[in-house]
Amino acid sequence: MYNSLELFQTATAMARHAGSRQAVVARNIANADTPGFRAQHIPPFKESYDAQGTHQLRATRTGHITNAPDMTMARSVSDTVAEPSPNGNTVSLEDELLNSVAVGREHNRALTIYRHTMTVLRTTLGRT
Repeated sequence: MYNSLELFQTATAMARHAGSRQAVVARNIANADTPGFRAQHIPPFKESYDAQGTHQLRATRTGHITNAPDMTMARSVSDTVAEPSPNGNTVSLEDELLNSVAVGREHNRALTIYRHTMTVLRTTLGRT
């Protein structure tokens, strides 16, 4: 029942996106000493969501709002443009640690949205 609510879908997409970003950060850190390894990154959820184009309200009745967009999540992994070390590696551990903190915050934000939505649903149904 609750899986069809758009707010749950968005929170789930945010958490999955954060998980994907964390996996890329972990891969970068694991290869910090690998000669020739190029660090990669996935843009934050907001940038990926905004890249979908203009977002309009979803139509709830026929003729109410037209041209409702498809809200699919686009993920792109790209190389960073960091200065390579003498062995050709572009991983900066400091940047990766900062990225890891940012990803943790994104994941916590997704969980907070999910929990709050569950609280609103419970309150609506008269359960606390």
